Amino acid sequence: SPIHCNRVPMENQTEVSEFILLSLTSLQELWGFLFTLFLLLYLASVLGNGTILVLVMADPHLHTPMYFFLGNLSCLDIFYSTVTVPKLLAGFLSRHQAISFTGCLSQLHFFHFLGSSEAVLLAVMAYDRYVAICNPLRYRLVMNPHACLLLATATWSSGFLHALMHTVMTSRLHFCGPNHVPHFFCDIKPLLSLACGNTHLNLSLKLILVNVDAAVLGLSSFILTLLSYLYIISFLLLKVQSRDSRVKAFSTCSSHLTVVTLFYVPVICNYVLPSPEDNPERDMVATLMYNIVTSVLNPLIYTLRNREVKTALRKMLGRKLFPGR
Repeated sequence: SPIHCNRVPMENQTEVSEFILLSLTSLQELWGFLFTLFLLLYLASVLGNGTILVLVMADPHLHTPMYFFLGNLSCLDIFYSTVTVPKLLAGFLSRHQAISFTGCLSQLHFFHFLGSSEAVLLAVMAYDRYVAICNPLRYRLVMNPHACLLLATATWSSGFLHALMHTVMTSRLHFCGPNHVPHFFCDIKPLLSLACGNTHLNLSLKLILVNVDAAVLGLSSFILTLLSYLYIISFLLLKVQSRDSRVKAFSTCSSHLTVVTLFYVPVICNYVLPSPEDNPERDMVATLMYNIVTSVLNPLIYTLRNREVKTALRKMLGRKLFPGR
């Protein structure tokens, strides 16, 4: 049966008060399988990142700047996937993915708040590795607890303010129908495609909201991350003579580089690379990669490739399984 939108009279127009989120696929026979799949992915993300967070807080050996920022990353990943996945799962069960206008703006805000904060945090983590490898004698002085706390506060604050700009500007748009969002959550690009009113204003807002989001914060964070690692690689190749020292340094960076790649490749495809026409399917696949899949893989990457985290995990499991020892 057709789905009717709730509208509120507004001068000579009608204002949409509810949106309908389109699912990942219109084939309802797949929704049961997709519900199970994304439920397992979400639980894996929460369990994996929660374990990393507990390890970082509980083990004194992990009370270092590197693991302090890793704990922040795990916290971000838990919240980041929580913004979209529970609503997606509820839609698979109810067969009706309605969301209020206020709920839509809230989802948009927290999605970009956490995503922007993660982009900045990855740049901060790259800077931490740069100082540790290229200036090891000054590492404790530069990355002191006060500096780490300041960087973490700046990371979360910049993401919040950046998202707030998008939320306020999107809230000023008028939506007079249709109300079907061509995405599984409320994002800027699909909402702009539904906005009515002044075409030039909508185009200007699209350029501001999408391009500024990608170029100013996301792309600048990516460039800072890239420059940090280019400097690290050149330093190791030109100034470090010991092969063992090079291997050890590269091993400490490999996990973070993998996470950076998994996060930025789909983000760039979604927000930076030009598309000749709107492609909701491509946007949804890219979003699934950096919002859900990356959140699941991050704990595995840092656990499987990091000796200190594996040691802390074995100690914690040993205390739980054999409390008398």
